[in-house]
Amino acid sequence: MKKIFALVLLLCATAYADVAQAQPPRRRAEQQARQEQQLNAPQGSAYREFPTAQTMPADAAWRRDLYRTIDLSKEQNAVLYYPTTPQDGRENLFTYLFKLLLRKQIKAYDYKLDGNEDFSAKNEVTAKQLMDRYHIFYESKGDKVRVNDADIPSDEVKAYFVKESTYYDQHTATFRSQVTALCPVLKRGDADFGGELAQYPMFWVKMSDIAPYLGKLMLMGSSLNNAAMMSADDFFTMKCYKGDIYKAVNLQDRLLSNYCTDDSAVIREQKRIEKQLVDVQEHVYGRDSAYYAKLRADSLAQAAADSLAAAGKASRTSRRTSTSRRTSSTRRTSTTKVSSGSSTKQSKPAKTKSRQPKASTGKSSGGGYSVRRQRH
Repeated sequence: MKKIFALVLLLCATAYADVAQAQPPRRRAEQQARQEQQLNAPQGSAYREFPTAQTMPADAAWRRDLYRTIDLSKEQNAVLYYPTTPQDGRENLFTYLFKLLLRKQIKAYDYKLDGNEDFSAKNEVTAKQLMDRYHIFYESKGDKVRVNDADIPSDEVKAYFVKESTYYDQHTATFRSQVTALCPVLKRGDADFGGELAQYPMFWVKMSDIAPYLGKLMLMGSSLNNAAMMSADDFFTMKCYKGDIYKAVNLQDRLLSNYCTDDSAVIREQKRIEKQLVDVQEHVYGRDSAYYAKLRADSLAQAAADSLAAAGKASRTSRRTSTSRRTSSTRRTSTTKVSSGSSTKQSKPAKTKSRQPKASTGKSSGGGYSVRRQRH
């Protein structure tokens, strides 16, 4: 009986194997693709099926596209640069993106001379082409390419170009900023010998393509609290980076350096563009900056006038008080003098004038003589 049961099981297994092998190649390929997708899917608390940033509507009522440079030497952006080599399960942004590119999980597009992104199929570039172009060592065996972590030039990628869109969503009546494209910038040169580093923009990637994967890349959010972690997707969505504008989309497709004469002019132009973004938001929400600036100036002028008036009134009051004090003091002084003079006059005896006869000199001119009366 046991032999019969074992024989039946063997026949069933053989029939199942035949059915599995009899499947069309297309169906087997689809099943294999689904299995690989399940294996490569992120697991754990970092799993996300969609990016955290809200999709920019195609019918946005207002939009301004800017290109910024994220300098990784600045402390606010350093979280994207360190560690330069993977350690303790942590890696920087470029290492993470380059490995995704090697596994063909994301697409990269060539950086054109005009600096504009082109996400067409003809502009797509492979990881092998990039490694040949920038002299990155790799090992190839057939279609497979292997690169060691030490050979990935993550320490030489010291900046990123990002395309940022600031738009007004009339459906939710809100202003938002969203990064739509990212480009790592390779910097090489003889900086140790006084030379300047030459920068090589490598490739563009769509933010919508890499956002689901950026949710898995955890970054250290603070140097004081090493337990504070945030995802790279949150870093860009919350605009935690600091980038300087180098281009605003315009009809002539010019960079700021094309029409600004020097660095000071570039800085002034950057501030002017930043202020335009703030002014548009304030105007839409009814907080017009020009109106409030005039109101503030009028308030300051009125406050200054009130201060001057108060100071003048205080000065006049002080002068009147000092004059009154001087007058009272003068009056008291004169009264004291008059009183002392009266008492002095009353104490002094009256002067009497007495006339004394003048004695004759006994002299006369010529033959003069004197007559003396004789007493009888």
